[in-house]
Amino acid sequence: MKLFGPDFEVLKAKSAEIREVLEGIPGASDVSVEQMTGQPVLEVKLDHGKIARYGLSSAEVLDTVGAIGGRRVGEILEDQKRFGLVMRLPDEYRQDPDLVARLPIISSHGERILLGQVAQVSRTVGPNVVNREWGERRILVQANVRGKDLGGFVKEAQHRLEEKVVPSLPVSYHISWGGQYEHLIRASKRLTLVVPIALLLILILLFVTYGTLRDSIRVFTGVPFSAVGGILALHLRDMPFSISAGIGFIALSGVSVLSDMVLVSYIQKLTRDGIPLQEAVVQAALQRLRPVLMTALVASLGFLPMAFNTGMGAEVQRPLATVVIGGLVSSTLLTLLVLPVLYLRFSGRERE
Repeated sequence: MKLFGPDFEVLKAKSAEIREVLEGIPGASDVSVEQMTGQPVLEVKLDHGKIARYGLSSAEVLDTVGAIGGRRVGEILEDQKRFGLVMRLPDEYRQDPDLVARLPIISSHGERILLGQVAQVSRTVGPNVVNREWGERRILVQANVRGKDLGGFVKEAQHRLEEKVVPSLPVSYHISWGGQYEHLIRASKRLTLVVPIALLLILILLFVTYGTLRDSIRVFTGVPFSAVGGILALHLRDMPFSISAGIGFIALSGVSVLSDMVLVSYIQKLTRDGIPLQEAVVQAALQRLRPVLMTALVASLGFLPMAFNTGMGAEVQRPLATVVIGGLVSSTLLTLLVLPVLYLRFSGRERE
């Protein structure tokens, strides 16, 4: 989660509030705020009233302060090379505020004044880094999500922040969400385009194969048959829907129609040989049992190691394999039991 705003202190305070809210949401783990402080800083605050009373200018005081870090006073030439000649105070002056406060300043009138008389010197903790994005200061609040789907977690987090934090944000401060959630949104938008195209291509290929829309739709029923098992498998394994699961459904859509094609193609062959439709459906269901089971088993067994993987990449492989295996189980059973009934029910003239 990114919090944008101009004031560094406000960013720190509001990020702490956001962290507290996120820690109270189920599924949040390892919640942390980006470390932006911790850099030791030697701070010199000018007292302009005293500077004026001593007849000094701010520039004269700042020239002395600039000598702490170093000031270029000349240039050294060695053949064709040039080096800057820098003068700076010894290291102890940069470590001890008391020594810095005793640095002398010579006014334009020749008067000798100590830096501590016209400025307050102290050691403080300053920003370690100031990150910017799109020209705005930004601080990160990060968290891992365990035991809950990422989209549901962010939705609940947004709701709680809208209630507790957002109303108190000053003007020009705003929140955005990134990390894996940002990838999830982008991938979801792509899936809304890819899934219809994939299903349409499958239907077109079936139409080219069978030549009639009726037979194409009969075979295409394997897609919803398989979706039932894929959803049920995710539920039984307590897995949320993810992008990898969505890709599994796309792969499943292509594999699931194979069993239907085996059965429907054999029914058509038997009817062309003059066998009555109902008898052809029964014979096809019996004789094509082994090929249908083999088609499903080959794909299911291939995905089985992925479904129980616990190593690297398991968060991607397990949902995908679970969807494919569960979908093939339901698709095979429904192909053997439901597809013959649908074939008889919606056969048109052939049914007569």
